[in-house]
Amino acid sequence: MDVSFSDLGISPQMCHELRRAGFDEPFEVQRETIPDMMLGRDVCCRAPTGSGKTLAFGIPMLERVGRGEPSLPKALILTPTRELAEQIHGVLDPIAWGLNLKIMAIYGGVSYSKQIRRLDRGVDIVVACPGRLLDLIDRENVFLDEVEIVILDEADRMADMGFTEPVCQILEECSPKRQTVMFSATLDDEVAEIRDKYQTAPQIIEIGPEEVSVTEMNHHFWLMPNSMKSRISAEAIRKSGRGFIFCRTRAGVERVADEMEDEGLRVTSIHGGMPQKKRSQAVEDFTEGRSHAIVATDVAARGLDIKGVHCVVHYDPPENGKAFKHRSGRTARAGGSGNVISLVQNPQKKKWATIQKEVGLNIKFSTPEFNEVIQHEDISHISPPRRGGRNSRQRKDRRGRPNDGGNRNRDRKHYGRRNGRDDTRGGNRDSRGQNRGRSGGRDGGRSGGRGGGRSGGGGKPRFNRNNRPPKGPGRSRGRGGDNKRKSRNNHTRR
Repeated sequence: MDVSFSDLGISPQMCHELRRAGFDEPFEVQRETIPDMMLGRDVCCRAPTGSGKTLAFGIPMLERVGRGEPSLPKALILTPTRELAEQIHGVLDPIAWGLNLKIMAIYGGVSYSKQIRRLDRGVDIVVACPGRLLDLIDRENVFLDEVEIVILDEADRMADMGFTEPVCQILEECSPKRQTVMFSATLDDEVAEIRDKYQTAPQIIEIGPEEVSVTEMNHHFWLMPNSMKSRISAEAIRKSGRGFIFCRTRAGVERVADEMEDEGLRVTSIHGGMPQKKRSQAVEDFTEGRSHAIVATDVAARGLDIKGVHCVVHYDPPENGKAFKHRSGRTARAGGSGNVISLVQNPQKKKWATIQKEVGLNIKFSTPEFNEVIQHEDISHISPPRRGGRNSRQRKDRRGRPNDGGNRNRDRKHYGRRNGRDDTRGGNRDSRGQNRGRSGGRDGGRSGGRGGGRSGGGGKPRFNRNNRPPKGPGRSRGRGGDNKRKSRNNHTRR
């Protein structure tokens, strides 16, 4: 028996807005959670990413939320990353607009003033990352006293990122009579701690398998030296299709992205140190098929529901088995398949063996075999990067100097070009002197031209270091000869 949104107690206006947004039938997580949330109960739900969680908490929240006032929102959604906050805002904003509700996203990496002006005009729902929200609370630009509904999305990820204390602090700021809802991929101890402390008789709902499964992917563990990683990664993307390349650090992301473009792939990058505008543009370019791959840190390993990911390359090993699952979970979503390629160096074999044991895999390390890689997409239509490399004007070496390929003096030009490498100015002036000089001869530039002396008419004399006047009483300033005693510095011997 098919269940429609209207069967879940949703108003006809909401059903109309859902149909207009392209949502016809509810998913399993929506069928299980919407009735309890419509009744105002606290809910703790475990469901995998990509199962429809955004509408599962968004629909009842939009149905029940009141009207906010300037700096006093009525509902709050907390997320661990900027991309997830923007993704939730993008899904709920069209529906909220049809219901005459105002929703905004708050996260770091963008201007404070724009967010403050928006809050001053009044919003009903705020989608926020904990860090920037606490900054605005400390500045007294937003108050959570009247928040009636709080949603914690990817609660386990926020705990992994060290946001447990900030989340608890934010919950303390909200109304004590609020409805608190948590969605998480796993229900570990830290999530249970928040549930026991801040939820009242929660309805515990579990959707899908308890652990993130990695068996649907085609796994490859390839042994290689570090010098081969970039070339192998680029070839794996070409063979498989668009994908993610995960690195451990921000500097590693920038370096690998440059190397991928040197290999002929058009890539974008995501890490925590980038402005939000660039991070959003990176996701948009990949989603619309304008780039071959996204090079990212683990900030992009959770929460993002990006379609068209056919390959995941672990350029650097993840922190643990849990991180490996969530990295690999970017591909083979919704019953599909994908390639997961782990690049293993000899000193890392022990760590990779431990990760395999944690996730339930037992795959031998082998040399790269591209014949075993399944091709899911032809990416030959995506144009290669522009000549000169990725952000070539902004690339710098380890000392912060412009990286121009090792030849830093190639295009360096001194003001006035007095460094002797370019005689354009002197040559031009000498030639003008020869043309304009009145005393004739090859030395017209010196004796009779614009660049020369007084006898030839006009121009500033050219400075000649060898024709300085001899030192006299007025030039030595106490630095030499018989004039030391007569200098104004009054040097005396002791």
